[in-house]
Amino acid sequence: MFSTTQLAKNVSLHIRQTTQFKTVNFSIKWRKPLTAQDAAERTVLSNVLQHSNEKYKTSAVYRSYLDDLFGTVLYFDTSKRGNEHTVLMNVETVNDQYLAHGNVLNEVLALLHTAIFKPNVENGVFVPAIVEREKEMVLQRIHSIFDDKSRLAQQRLTQIMRPNHPASISANGTLDTVAAVTPTSLMEAYQSMLANDVIDIYVVGDIDEKEIIEKLRAALPFGDRQGFAKQEKIISEEPVQEYTKEQQEMKQGKLHIGYSTPVYFGDADFSKMQIFNGVFGGYAHSKLFMNVRERESLAYYASSSYASHYGLVFVISGIEPVNEKKAIDVIDEQLVSIQNGEISDLELTQTKAMLINQLKEALDSPRGQIEIYDQYKDLDEEFSIATWTARWQNVTKEDVQKMASQIKREAIYFLCGKED
Repeated sequence: MFSTTQLAKNVSLHIRQTTQFKTVNFSIKWRKPLTAQDAAERTVLSNVLQHSNEKYKTSAVYRSYLDDLFGTVLYFDTSKRGNEHTVLMNVETVNDQYLAHGNVLNEVLALLHTAIFKPNVENGVFVPAIVEREKEMVLQRIHSIFDDKSRLAQQRLTQIMRPNHPASISANGTLDTVAAVTPTSLMEAYQSMLANDVIDIYVVGDIDEKEIIEKLRAALPFGDRQGFAKQEKIISEEPVQEYTKEQQEMKQGKLHIGYSTPVYFGDADFSKMQIFNGVFGGYAHSKLFMNVRERESLAYYASSSYASHYGLVFVISGIEPVNEKKAIDVIDEQLVSIQNGEISDLELTQTKAMLINQLKEALDSPRGQIEIYDQYKDLDEEFSIATWTARWQNVTKEDVQKMASQIKREAIYFLCGKED
């Protein structure tokens, strides 16, 4: 799908030459082990790099220049996967082939260099006023979770199940770690990121592969770096509080349930666990949706998700507080039903179709191709739609039943109103 060239030790360039799109897309990902402090510094850093640099000192001037480049899109962000924290830079620009007189690609490559290597600094550190402004933006982002009760409930459940663990560390850091960021600490984080992070660079578009390799060598002169050991499985053996109820000023109750599974991303049974999650609560035809919401009318919504890098399955639902016990019982019934092999042909067929269609839809965009490949590239085989379609199609009811039998409920978290 992508061809890979090593620009330096632990700096990989992945290119997909394709006539599928009229744009050229770049994605640069810097990775290091996840900690709350690093997450905070790197999230503030991504905000600071997003809005200005040595050449374009203000956000307005910067955006104006991007507009002049035929609406080129450039942004920084942060994310996490497993025990890794990622700073990413995404760029989408028009392909010169579709311009009467175009040299946009070279200008965009020069801008990549400026945005990464020539930040807006003052006396050797990031401009204090800008740092404070962007710290406030990140703090507001973290605070916003308190207004989204579903996100808050999920965060609390994960903290209860996996305290001091990558699963419960936000990609944005914490209020305290963000507040502690200074212009000096931010410069140190920036310099460490450029010098030490493992880097993956992606390019998707109708480009000359040899030419783009040489141009990126010049525009992105990253040196060798040591990298870090990838942790295959992040397993926690800390005791878990089985039931927690908390109250806030709110009306609808948020019932979240956490389970563990021995199956992780990349394991032999990974595809079977994906099918299990789809049958259990991943889609609108799933048992949770059809029985908890539709048949029993116990929930405004009910679904499940599979956090494969942490070996966790979550059920989330919005309910009337008076229905808490019955909702838990009916959710339990759906898991037991799968454990007993009560899986219809339609449930299995629809789940397989949904997974295959989701994969195909993701690959319809340059960003989707990058993200899918980035996720699957560390497996021992080359990624292809055919491989994963066959893998899902081969999953049987007995396979799903076996996956369900390995699921262990660890914790229930219920967030509801004070009057309840």
